[in-house]
Amino acid sequence: MPHPKTKRLPLLLLLCAPWLGGCLFAGTRHQGPVTDHFDGEKFENLVPVRRLTPADVLDALRTEPRGIWREYEELPPGPPPPERVGPGQLRVTFINHATVLLQADGLNVLTDPIYSDRPSPLSCVGPHRVRPPGIRFEDLPPIDVVVVSHNHYDHMDLPTLRRLEAAHKPRFIVGLGNKELLDGEGFGRVEELDWWQSTEVAPGRTVTAVPAQHRSNRGLTDVSAALWAGYVLSTSGGPVLFAGDTGFGPQFAMMAERFGPMRLSVLPIGAYRPEAFRPVHMGPREALQAHKVLRSATSVAMHYGTFELALDGQDEAKYLLLRLLAREPVRPRFWALGFGEGRDVPPLEAARNRAPGRSVPGAGGSLNTPGTSAPPAAAAPWPRPARGGPPGGSAGESSAGAPACPGASG
Repeated sequence: MPHPKTKRLPLLLLLCAPWLGGCLFAGTRHQGPVTDHFDGEKFENLVPVRRLTPADVLDALRTEPRGIWREYEELPPGPPPPERVGPGQLRVTFINHATVLLQADGLNVLTDPIYSDRPSPLSCVGPHRVRPPGIRFEDLPPIDVVVVSHNHYDHMDLPTLRRLEAAHKPRFIVGLGNKELLDGEGFGRVEELDWWQSTEVAPGRTVTAVPAQHRSNRGLTDVSAALWAGYVLSTSGGPVLFAGDTGFGPQFAMMAERFGPMRLSVLPIGAYRPEAFRPVHMGPREALQAHKVLRSATSVAMHYGTFELALDGQDEAKYLLLRLLAREPVRPRFWALGFGEGRDVPPLEAARNRAPGRSVPGAGGSLNTPGTSAPPAAAAPWPRPARGGPPGGSAGESSAGAPACPGASG
């Protein structure tokens, strides 16, 4: 039987993929005046955050258990979303990872879209998805706006963005320093925003970039050279937050002060172990805290169950959040939608006036439904066989456009 440490080598490669890819690739840099979060070369968080190093990863692999991830599952997609929703309506559909379809007042917004098999600069490096996207690419409704939180490969997936540009010609909204990269791809409409800057995306509807607690890079030489952000979409029934990839920080209180209670908050819950990841990745506890600080009428979980990016297991974050919500004296409306599941979100006032309690679980189960059975969320402290991919080696709907690995055939 192989030594347990040899079984951990694949995960070590997965967690170190950003450094490996960074030897060959790099992103673009913002050039502009010094601000309170840009020193002329690099962006900074609202509070200082130490950068994770390969040594931190090695230490975590020695001291923390690795959660359970299942083999690839060829699961059926969800039903095609409606082409549009009417005035006053809001519908949210979870596709995978941080990809969420927001449909409000006739406008269709897609967040951090990824349909590729791997979030990596190389087609053979990095974690392989464990299931297909919940909505087929060809079943997407007309996409008006794409918001990209930052330039990490699992959030700014160029192959998917190219497909969207070809099929939908949407408006792309990115943080400072990222426009040049998309302009270089020949995209027609790209706009970059600084924190707290807004742009009108439809008559009377704006998207505002808001702070996130994270960092950026596509290689070793461009760390924090482009801005990371979340986004707030104004709707007729109240503001909608896509928090982006973020740790818990003072930004949520600042948003609550500026925008008031959120009609909907889309909050990350996964890739929170080891502890060294926590400053830049919220876990379930931090997501629940953010939900409260934001005074969010409804929240939806994201950033879990698609790619093995950290030590927490495939469903670990979801079921931990379920247990935390079950202990709340007043049960929050916090959903973990099934892949491809969509739900209508009530206007802010209607949601605030509705009594909390049981809700009908969807394909993935509503996280505010008590009594839902769940497997243990504790990580497995034993090595597991290497996970296989789907037949033919292609799980997502597109990995076209990712450079082949050096020496790879085909």
